[in-house]
Amino acid sequence: MNVVILAAGMGKRMQSALPKVLHPLAGKPLLAHVLDTARSLATAGASSRVCVIYGHGGAAVLELLAKQPHPVSTAQQEQQLGTGHAVMQALPELDDNTPTVILYGDVPLTTTASLQALIDAAGNDKLGILTVVQDDPTGLGRIVRDHGQIVRIVEQKDANEAERAIKEINSGILVVPTVQLKKWLGQLKNDNAQGEYYLTDIVAMAVADGVPVVSAQPAAQWEVAGVNSKVQLAELERIHQRNIATRLLEQGVTVMDPQRIDVRGELVCGRDVTIDVGCVFEGKVEIADGVHIGAHNVIVNSRILAGARIKPFCHIEEAVVGEVSIIGPYARLRPGTVLAEDVHVGNFVEIKNGQVAAHSKANHLAYIGDATIGSRVNIGAGVITCNYDGANKFRTVIEDDAFVGSDSQLVAPVTVGQGATIGAGTTLTKDAPAGKLTVSRARQVTIENWTRPVKIKK
Repeated sequence: MNVVILAAGMGKRMQSALPKVLHPLAGKPLLAHVLDTARSLATAGASSRVCVIYGHGGAAVLELLAKQPHPVSTAQQEQQLGTGHAVMQALPELDDNTPTVILYGDVPLTTTASLQALIDAAGNDKLGILTVVQDDPTGLGRIVRDHGQIVRIVEQKDANEAERAIKEINSGILVVPTVQLKKWLGQLKNDNAQGEYYLTDIVAMAVADGVPVVSAQPAAQWEVAGVNSKVQLAELERIHQRNIATRLLEQGVTVMDPQRIDVRGELVCGRDVTIDVGCVFEGKVEIADGVHIGAHNVIVNSRILAGARIKPFCHIEEAVVGEVSIIGPYARLRPGTVLAEDVHVGNFVEIKNGQVAAHSKANHLAYIGDATIGSRVNIGAGVITCNYDGANKFRTVIEDDAFVGSDSQLVAPVTVGQGATIGAGTTLTKDAPAGKLTVSRARQVTIENWTRPVKIKK
C-alpha cells in the first residue's frame, strides 16, 4: 500500500525553532513514531511505500529520514496551501494499484490495530475515514451523515449551527483508492474560509461518484490526538507513559506509581521486577527477574541482571550490572562498565570502562576509570585510578583479593598484585607485589611547643 505522511507544518504554537514533527515524545521524534506505525502496516509480500511531505525545517526532517532503517521517499510542499495541496505533492510517488493511507506527522499514537481496521473496512474500492465521537469537538471537522451514511465533512469555520452540534469528528486519517484520489485532488477548489485546498472535500466527491464512504473508530480518543503546542505534547507524553506503565503492570511488573515513570525507548522486564517512582529508562534497557529499581534512577542502554538492587538516585549508562549486585544510592556507572555477580558499588562511586569481578566492592567516594578489578577486592573511600595523563588514557589492574586503602591514588598504568594491600593514603606509581603491604606516605611528625595562632584584635 501507499502511505503518505503529512509533515510540512510550521507549528507556530510550539514556540520553537525545531520543526513540530521533530519534537520528542518518549525520547523519539513525533514523526519517527508515525514512521514506525507506517512500517508496521506492511504485511508479508505487500510492503508499504512511504512518502513524507516536508516543508518547514526541511533539512532537519530530511536528516531524520536519512537515518531510517528502510527507504522513505519525500516530496516538498514549498507553500502550505492546505492538506489537499500537501497530498498533491506525493502523487508522483504513488502506486495506482494499491490504496493510499494518509497519516500525519504530528499524530504519533495511532495504533496499528486501528489503522488495520480502517484498511480492512475500506478494502480496495472504498474511501475509509477514521472517526471519533468527542464530547467537545470544537475546532474539528464534523462528519455529516444522511441516514447513517457519510456524505461529507465540514470544517468548523464553514459549519452552520446544526453541523457544529455534531460530535463525530474527522481524524484526518484516510484510506483512499489511489486512482480516484488523484482524480479528486485535481478537482479541489480553495473557495472556503481558510482559502485552502481541503483534503476532506474529496469525501463529497466520492459520494457524488458513487464510491462508498465507510468509517472505523480507534480504541481510544488519544489515538487521533495531534500536537500543536507544548501543552498538547505534554498531555500526550503522560498518556503514552501511562499506556506503557499499564502494559508493564499487565506483564507482572510492580510499578509503584504509573503516573511517575518515563520509558524513552524499549524496556524489557523479567518476573517480579519492582520499579519505584521517578525512574527514567532510555534506549534499550533489560531488567531480569527479581530486580528492584529504587526511586529516581536514570538507566540508559543497560542490562540489570537477576536479583540486583539499584538504590535511589543512580545513573547507569551502557553498563551491565551483575546478578544480586547492589548499586547506590548516588552511584554512576558510565559506558563500558561490566559488573559480575554480587558487586557492591556505593554512594558517590563512579566507574567508567571498568570491569569488576564477583564479590568486589567500592562502597563510597571512589573513581574507577579504565580498570580491571578481580574478585573479592575492597576499594576504600576516596580511591582514584588516575587513568589520564592529559593526553592518553591508561589502565589499572587490581587482582583478586587485593585491599586498596582509603584515599589512595593508583597512577596508571599500574598493577596491584593478587592479595596485595595498599595502605591508606598511598600514591601508587609502580606495581604493588602480590600478597604484600605497599605504603607510600610522608612520615608523621608532631611539632613540640607549637601554639595555634590567635586572631589579632583590630
